[in-house]
Amino acid sequence: MSDTPVVDVDFTPSAQSYLAELLSKQDCEGIGIRMFVSNPGTPQAETCIAYCRPGEEQEGDIPVPLEGFTAHFEGRSIPFLAEAKVDYSADKMGGQLTIRAPNSKMPNVSDDSPLEDKINYILYNDINPGLASHGGEVSLVELTEDKYAVLRFGGGCQGCASVDMTLKDGVEATLKDKLPELAGVRDITDHSDRSQAYY
Repeated sequence: MSDTPVVDVDFTPSAQSYLAELLSKQDCEGIGIRMFVSNPGTPQAETCIAYCRPGEEQEGDIPVPLEGFTAHFEGRSIPFLAEAKVDYSADKMGGQLTIRAPNSKMPNVSDDSPLEDKINYILYNDINPGLASHGGEVSLVELTEDKYAVLRFGGGCQGCASVDMTLKDGVEATLKDKLPELAGVRDITDHSDRSQAYY
């Protein structure tokens, strides 16, 4: 029994032939595509398809042979790509490749999800609904190697005089309570800009 995640992405025949033709023009033997979701499980999620030259695959990618090329799916994106569909429709302007990934923005974490996904899940489900009542929001910018979550406050939180208290007492306490492996949080927001601040 294999632990390899199942890739549930439907590439229509027209999308496969369009991509195969596009790749054949790249003058690179063995070139394929790589599909992933940036900011998965958040409202900012974007589903991306990029060229993938031999050697550009990432650790954890799942290769899937398609008609005329190989698609590499980022391992951590696979749950967010469930039921995705890639289609191509020709039109007078040359045609359009469309990607529908209905689960890309859906929070989807399990015990073995990466720490970034768990942080995003808590920010968007537990913390942001409370901040939204003040017109604010917080997002994860990066997770440092020493396990600090670097956060950016936006909306009404940016420039708010109470942001230090919100950060330490609210956001950091909630994250560390739910994710004991997290070392702490850091704020990179410029709070001197009070143009959108809520007092």
